[in-house]
Amino acid sequence: MDYKSSGVDIDAGHEVVRRIRGLAKGTFTPGVLSDIGSFGGLFHLQAAGGTDPVLVASADGVGTKLKVAFMMNRHTTIGEDLVNHCVNDILVQGARPLFFLDYLATGTLTPDVAVDIVDGLARACRANGCALLGGETAEMPGFYANREYDLAGFIVGMVERGQVLTGERIRVGDALIGLPSSGLHTNGYSLARRIVFDTLMMGVHDHIPELGCGIGDALLRPHRSYLAPVLPLVRDGLIHGMAHITGGGLTDNVPRVLPEGTAARIDRSSWDVPALFTWLVTRGDVPDEDAWRTFNMGIGLVLVVPAQEVNHVLERLAEAGESEGRVIGEIVAGEQRVVYV
Repeated sequence: MDYKSSGVDIDAGHEVVRRIRGLAKGTFTPGVLSDIGSFGGLFHLQAAGGTDPVLVASADGVGTKLKVAFMMNRHTTIGEDLVNHCVNDILVQGARPLFFLDYLATGTLTPDVAVDIVDGLARACRANGCALLGGETAEMPGFYANREYDLAGFIVGMVERGQVLTGERIRVGDALIGLPSSGLHTNGYSLARRIVFDTLMMGVHDHIPELGCGIGDALLRPHRSYLAPVLPLVRDGLIHGMAHITGGGLTDNVPRVLPEGTAARIDRSSWDVPALFTWLVTRGDVPDEDAWRTFNMGIGLVLVVPAQEVNHVLERLAEAGESEGRVIGEIVAGEQRVVYV
């Protein structure tokens, strides 16, 4: 017996590394000191600039959105989801990304699928000015279902110590500005899949008139990155705090940045909830409270800004191509929770 007959194809692993090396090197920034294939990735922090840098690190996955990708046999945007999610997670503390690592585990390694995934990772890394520094591809026969995989990402970014956003500057009277999501992003898929595929017994290619596309296409829309329009506002001191609206929705994520003695009052009539969410909630008969704790409901990022800077911030966002940002509420006295009106 040999390793290949046990389900692990070392040659396929080498083929994947050979094919993705160029994709990864296309993301390299001046701080990268190592090549793909090393035991560890090297990054020269001084090349990133800054006078008093603080490193910000985060790790996450794509969740059961992967199941939709398996059903669609479409793997080119999953990597984009992962990178952008991680970029947003460190952006809320004021950081810009430096480098990214990925972990791809599968039962049987299919080089074409692996390359599609890494192509999405590399595309998003380039868009965010982030180096795809390395990663791990693990072939684990008998551990995953046929043609399925898991994907996780690890990001390291940097922010000047004086610009770190902790939420401590948030005050009663500050305004909440919401930036639109592109869809479910990377959370709420266990509920969405149960509604669509288990309860309604639909297929991924079924067309939904209200959405103007197939349900699989709607569910696979990539998670947005908010780095480009928002980071300049952080550097100019215009942001008191931010919340990335992921698992838990607005209800659970906004309070994570609120200091003691404050609450967020959000006006649900201040934006039009996208059709995908209203369709899921209606067809799934989802209770209102659950909907707002599960889905982002059309708001992917919340900025907390001084009331006197609202118009200026909205103008800056529009100039950066983020023209749909809008005031969705304000900070009021309370105890670290969201109050909907």
